[in-house]
Amino acid sequence: MSEVVAQIEEEEPEVDLAKADQVIDKYFDLPGNLMPVLQGVQDAYGYVPRKVADHVAERLNVYPSQIYGVLTFYAQFHLKPRGKFIIRVCVGTACHVQGAQRIKETFFNTLHIGHTETTSDLRFTFEEVACLGACGMAPLAMVNDDTYGKMTVQKVDEIVAKYSAIPLD
Repeated sequence: MSEVVAQIEEEEPEVDLAKADQVIDKYFDLPGNLMPVLQGVQDAYGYVPRKVADHVAERLNVYPSQIYGVLTFYAQFHLKPRGKFIIRVCVGTACHVQGAQRIKETFFNTLHIGHTETTSDLRFTFEEVACLGACGMAPLAMVNDDTYGKMTVQKVDEIVAKYSAIPLD
């Protein structure tokens, strides 16, 4: 076994494949079942662990490269654990003009993470996105499904404090 593969296996926590089997069983006989299976697996685990992806390939009788081709092509899939709270800051034109860069940098400095990174406690994941579809509220940020319009750098601390006070399950 290569050193890189061994390191990846050491870093990945043990996963209960029963959750994956439930998803696979639900869609097993459905033609074109790969996407719904991978979406269901991600919903169950919060991301698609490597061991689960390999298990899906085995159960669906497809090459692991097909699984990883889908997982790396579509931005909706994640191969690493993500935070309970996904912070998205719009950096589209309207938000950019209204100061989105300063807001993004303030989140980076406050959370000590960058784009697509997750805090070590798995509380926050940060993403900059091209558009959130609410240009009239620019600049805009979202935390999961909560929208924060007319963002300022001062609101960043309030948002981080609010979600930091919520217990992790």
